Amino acid sequence: MTDIETLRQRLSDAEAARHRLLTGSMRERINRGGTDITYTRTSIRDLERYISQLQAEISRATGGAGRRIINLYL
Repeated sequence: MTDIETLRQRLSDAEAARHRLLTGSMRERINRGGTDITYTRTSIRDLERYISQLQAEISRATGGAGRRIINLYL
């Protein structure tokens, strides 16, 4: 299991990458569990799913019941 600070850092990195993609960047690279993943504007849905997954993991790790991930992009 990944520690909470690592999860929070990954979430911060992913949200920053999403922001850059939405405001003009053509591609962004983030580290996802030891693997570099490159996202582009065409794969922003994958990045959104990753952000939702991280949010749910953080919620569970901090004592929340977790939340059901609803993917509106499918």
